[in-house]
Amino acid sequence: MGGQPLFILSEDSERTRGEDAQNSNIQAAKAVAETVRTTLGPRGMDKMLVSDSGDVVITNDGATILDEMDIEHPAAQMIVEVASTQEEEVGDGTTTASVLAGRLLAKAEDLLEDDVHPTTIVEGYHEASRLALEAVDEITLEADLDDELLQQVTESSMTGKGTGDIDAAALAETVVAAVQHARTDDGVVRDDITVRTQTGAGASATRLVEGVISEEEPVHADMPRDVSDADVAVLDLDLDLREAEIDAEYNVTDVDQLEQAISAEEEELRGYAEDIVDAGVDVAFVTGDIEDRVASILAKEGVLAVESVSDDEATRIARAVGASTVGSLQDLEGDDLGFAETVRVERFGDEELTFIEGGTNAETVTLFARGGTEHVADELERALNDAIDVAIAALDEGGVVPGAGATEIAIADHIRSGAASIEGRKQLAVEAFADAVDVIPRTLAENTGMDPIDALVDLRTTHESEGVAGLISEGQTGRVGDPIEAGVLDPAAVKREAVESATEAATMIARIDDVISAN
Repeated sequence: MGGQPLFILSEDSERTRGEDAQNSNIQAAKAVAETVRTTLGPRGMDKMLVSDSGDVVITNDGATILDEMDIEHPAAQMIVEVASTQEEEVGDGTTTASVLAGRLLAKAEDLLEDDVHPTTIVEGYHEASRLALEAVDEITLEADLDDELLQQVTESSMTGKGTGDIDAAALAETVVAAVQHARTDDGVVRDDITVRTQTGAGASATRLVEGVISEEEPVHADMPRDVSDADVAVLDLDLDLREAEIDAEYNVTDVDQLEQAISAEEEELRGYAEDIVDAGVDVAFVTGDIEDRVASILAKEGVLAVESVSDDEATRIARAVGASTVGSLQDLEGDDLGFAETVRVERFGDEELTFIEGGTNAETVTLFARGGTEHVADELERALNDAIDVAIAALDEGGVVPGAGATEIAIADHIRSGAASIEGRKQLAVEAFADAVDVIPRTLAENTGMDPIDALVDLRTTHESEGVAGLISEGQTGRVGDPIEAGVLDPAAVKREAVESATEAATMIARIDDVISAN
């Protein structure tokens, strides 16, 4: 070889190693976390996100903000994944998880500067995470989750979010009612709860519909607009002329042949309508197209028919009314039909929606969210979906804990107590984890208008004396008090998931000392 250099990477590749790689990754991740930090808490601020095409999103939902941002740095993308995982698993706490991950990396940066090895930091963080989960278990309330507690949990999740002209308390009652409708002995069936938005009225017009809302309208103007005690069919087919399976040409040489062809078409189409009427169908939801002549016959027979229903919507309707989806009219029988107390069509501006209520499966519900503008409606939809997920997490995944930063104060205190028994430099990482957790109450204090240092001192003092202490928002400022008495509660599952996902992301980024990128 004669000492000639050996090239492994292409000339276009870029490589960053050692401290430069660590600093680059940590700074990128911290920058992303800092972006959403000001949205935390009941007095958090919103972000306006404008896409290349000019689309505007206004929200303070952490997952939405990070998803809409055009982030290229791979380490920063890992913080986005933290929020995505949090959203998928428990539906809330995305900002908490992202901010915590950023602060853990900031503390890791200090430790690296003090020559603490990355492996030691990782081991310490994992030990601290275990202690944090212990603290969450210890502070979890033992009370049964009745409607009152569930309303407090859902209200806490929506406080500070854009809910238009209605307060979070009123929305919480509607959300809890929806969740209880979808609750079974095996837990809450999330797919039985849908949020549907419609502009044209204030958010105070939001209501619970015990059934399904279809965005499709009747195919004929003469069809009934309101059907009571309806037998409902869900048809996965086209009510149109059948197409030949092979290419063929027909020669029509006289008027009689033309009339026979037209008569055959009419007979085929009339047969479709008669099959539906003979089966006792009052309302038909069809995934395919309905030919105009079929629609006209159905209208004369008093049948309400809707076409071009999406597969997902057809599935929800079938589940709501207890119908079987039928793919051929020859197979349609009375047992395949479902039942709804009412099927009615309502007009909203230029749009019409079909409401299917009081079905056989009464657990299927829709939150019909209203908003004066599209931005308000979209943000309200995000808030309602988060609130639904929060209520389900509280019911199905381990109860509730005090909110308003009280759980984080308890976590930090428990970790510091446990750090005393840990030897070596790993203790520094454990203590750094506790300091990082303090970022949540500190941020809540800042966003509430309080001095973060004074608030943190008061929180720790009150926690030591009372056992629980949180930051209660009041007017233009806040106070240190008991969040349980104030009705500020969070699902324990949200806190557990935030700790676990933030720890995993921070430790993964902290271990990277070499970044190789291809141009």
